[in-house]
Amino acid sequence: MQCNNLSVSRPLLLFMLLFVLFSGSCSGPREEVQQEEVISDYGKDLPSILKKGKLTVLAENSTTSFFIYRGRKMGFEYEVLREFADELGVDLDIKIVGNLDNIMEMLENGEGDIIACNYTITRERKKEIAFSVPVFTTNQVLIQRKPDGWEKMSENELEQHLITDPAQLAGKRIDVWRHSSYYDRLMNLQEEIGDSIYIHSVDGQIGSEELIEMVSEGLIDYTVVEKNVAEINERFYDNIDINTDLSYTQKIAFGLRKSSPLLNARLNDWLTAFQSQTIYKYIKHKYFDLAQVTIRSQDEFSSLKGGVISHFDKYFQEAAAKYGWDWLLLASLSYQESKFNPDIVGFGGSYGMMQFMPEVGPKYGVYPDSPPEIQILGGMKKLSRDYKNWPNIPDEVQRRKFAIASYNAGQGHVFDAQRLAEKHGLNPLVWDDNVEKMMLNLSKQEYYRDEVVRNGAMRGSITYKYVRSVYKRYEEWKAAYR
Repeated sequence: MQCNNLSVSRPLLLFMLLFVLFSGSCSGPREEVQQEEVISDYGKDLPSILKKGKLTVLAENSTTSFFIYRGRKMGFEYEVLREFADELGVDLDIKIVGNLDNIMEMLENGEGDIIACNYTITRERKKEIAFSVPVFTTNQVLIQRKPDGWEKMSENELEQHLITDPAQLAGKRIDVWRHSSYYDRLMNLQEEIGDSIYIHSVDGQIGSEELIEMVSEGLIDYTVVEKNVAEINERFYDNIDINTDLSYTQKIAFGLRKSSPLLNARLNDWLTAFQSQTIYKYIKHKYFDLAQVTIRSQDEFSSLKGGVISHFDKYFQEAAAKYGWDWLLLASLSYQESKFNPDIVGFGGSYGMMQFMPEVGPKYGVYPDSPPEIQILGGMKKLSRDYKNWPNIPDEVQRRKFAIASYNAGQGHVFDAQRLAEKHGLNPLVWDDNVEKMMLNLSKQEYYRDEVVRNGAMRGSITYKYVRSVYKRYEEWKAAYR
């Protein structure tokens, strides 16, 4: 037993001993089964955590859960649990869960001790896991896109274009995570309004904040999230409306194994006291009230223990070395495309870690059933080719950004933006604040109908954000892992 844990673990071990002795004095098979169910997993409960000196949290990559900004770990739930870990005298290990469909299984398997992903307490979830006392309460709201020209509309005019009553959702399609409380709420809402809502379920690889962005970009029409998440993301996307409530107040809490009663009891006692303290109120204020803090989550990316970016680092390193590239940049692009999922299928049939379209992948030796190493090598080949297609860009960093933009949008659209930049007095050989500005304008009629534009309109904001996200994440990974 470690000396620094002695004062904490001794009463806990005494409690366990008394519990086992008391349980053993009861007769009958039913009592024996109940005893086994409670104590069989003590190896994953608080004494084990104290002995290992580590509390492992299963988190999602989001503002409320956990993200990294310039190598700094952030997130509302992360900061709360960091204080709890300090109270226990153990290290806090954050494990990002790429697919939330697996999070309960990971908890039960002992891959983590606590779930922290803005988790709503529901009756169905309580059948599977235990919950802490609530961290806060909120309600579910509809995320919808404001109409074009909304800035010039009066409040009454704007409301005429928006859903303001849940009954108006009849016949509408809403995209939500299948295993979320949103899905359950929409199922119940159908009964309440007496009409069908077309609920399109997405898997756990697509988070709530990603769905919000898809609404903003016009890729989907509606989604549902908790109000606290909606209020944060409203700062990033001014064309979304979050004012239609869909549920009563719900409780957000941390999830734990039912076989970890000591950890749960300790966490509950601590949370009850902690929520009355100034530091808790400051953490909550920082993430839910201060825009300058939460805006950083726009550049969020995952990091794993020990500086490992993904399970495929070796393949990124080998592929990048063949072409003289930094593997972290290749990995950042792959993360942007697929969050390192070799089996994901995206919009339009794009597939794999590097999200090749069906007509493009075979040109680089990549097919839907190709293994991860082939997918990554194919992506590196394409990125290298895109880079070579811009020999007239003198600055290496800017040339990389032209290549990344070409990977996302195709070289033709980037050429259009370059010609527009030159026509409007911007530097056509510089991406930052020059060609990227014209890329944004390719969705506007006055620009995409210009005689220098040969490839038509496109949603340039996607490529604009894509290049910035990939390169920013790359720079942050370099700072965090080197």
